[in-house]
Amino acid sequence: MIAHPPARPTRWRRLAAGLLSAVLVLSGAASSGAAGAITRPPAATAVASETGWVWPAHPVRVERGFVAPPHAYGPGHRGIDLRPLEGGDVVAPAAGVIAFSGPVAGRGIVTIDHGDGLVTTLEPIDTTLTAGTPVGSGESVGSVALGGHVEPGVFHFGVRRDGEYINPLLLLGGVPRAVLLPCC
Repeated sequence: MIAHPPARPTRWRRLAAGLLSAVLVLSGAASSGAAGAITRPPAATAVASETGWVWPAHPVRVERGFVAPPHAYGPGHRGIDLRPLEGGDVVAPAAGVIAFSGPVAGRGIVTIDHGDGLVTTLEPIDTTLTAGTPVGSGESVGSVALGGHVEPGVFHFGVRRDGEYINPLLLLGGVPRAVLLPCC
């Protein structure tokens, strides 16, 4: 019997493994749910340069990252959980109109319609704002409350584009762009 050396990964497999490792390192433990996994000290203005969106609290720590579900009804985490590091004030991430404000399943929910198919949801939030109220980018919409799947002092920030959940970090400048490398 002829002994064959162990199979070496092909160039494409090494490249794919390297890209996957880079994505996992860049996403850090935020998607693993580890508390305090990523501390993102936003710029002094807390404005994301390319989109004009602002962090809904400043400064803030990402407690749990976005985990895309494998299909529309699959498990996942359709947003990010944030812990304000100074106070509990929550602001509108972009200008819009309050689409919903009220309790759902025992926790306060604020939904903002930003136009162009973008809608954000913040929970649990205590607020005095009502549906139809216009809000500006960075304007206070309430304060962190208790309830939902988050621990005390933390709130959930979800974003939908045309009804589909997307990673809020895409609008906040927190997800690195993919770079295509030349082959061969």
